[in-house]
Amino acid sequence: MIRPILHRVAQAVLVALMVGVLTFALMRSLPGDMAWRVAAGRYGYDITDAAVMEQVRHSLALDQPAALALLSWFGDLLRLDLGVSLISELPVVDEIAHQLGASVTLALTALLLSVLIGPPLGVLAGLRPGGGLDRALFALSITLRALPQFVIGLLLIYGLAIVFGLLPASGHGEAGHVVLPALTLAIGLAAVSSRVARDATVAVTSSGYYRFGETKGLRPLENFLRHGLRNIAVPIVTYLGVQLVYLIEGVVVVETLFAWPGIGHALVHAILARDVPMIQGTALVMGLMFVLLNAGVDVVCGGLDPRRRAS
Repeated sequence: MIRPILHRVAQAVLVALMVGVLTFALMRSLPGDMAWRVAAGRYGYDITDAAVMEQVRHSLALDQPAALALLSWFGDLLRLDLGVSLISELPVVDEIAHQLGASVTLALTALLLSVLIGPPLGVLAGLRPGGGLDRALFALSITLRALPQFVIGLLLIYGLAIVFGLLPASGHGEAGHVVLPALTLAIGLAAVSSRVARDATVAVTSSGYYRFGETKGLRPLENFLRHGLRNIAVPIVTYLGVQLVYLIEGVVVVETLFAWPGIGHALVHAILARDVPMIQGTALVMGLMFVLLNAGVDVVCGGLDPRRRAS
């Protein structure tokens, strides 16, 4: 276990270095005056003038050399300090904790809904490849995957919120607010996970060890539970584990559509306002989450498939 742990730690360090350098360089290379953007984000565009801009520039040390500012950020990082937001003047850790909590809640709810929808249908289709359910699920999954997320979201808002009035169209703070954005994400995710489950089921049920289970007299359900389910679960867990990261990081459109205060939406606003500490801290947390979730997927898959532990 020592070598995989050291490998993940090295990945985390590399992520921190790359995120810090790349985000800092990209923000510094954008056209326009960074001090003006920060001042406008703090005080509004109407009252931002040259005097306010220069005051912000000197108070935040935006006129210091870029290399010195980057070294200062890495020094703070070594003390586990992500700095202070240039706009809200609050600690970046507190801002990220609030926004990341909302995004994780949305992503986990979407993942749970997709697990309840996609893999069971995919397994049923894979047990009878070429059947009616298999063909219908194939056509449906292609159609749903081809639709942009905002189109699915608008259809759900119109049907479930406007026509039937079952759920709130947008907002945050109550349990019902998470259903529509989570379902919007879950539908696209279930469209792919159903195909992953279907292909895995076909591969497992046509394998030699599965047929041997039938030959030695196991009942179909017993054979499926003993020799099929765990092997089918490995590619599904791998796919869903990777998709969880993308859900947390890439739900900007859905968060905007449903007025959900997540980390993706906040990152877009931080980029527009040139809030460099917020951008660097958010990107760093996202990168480290990717490393951590990949390690978690490896552990879970190793538990499901002993052959992976051996390799």
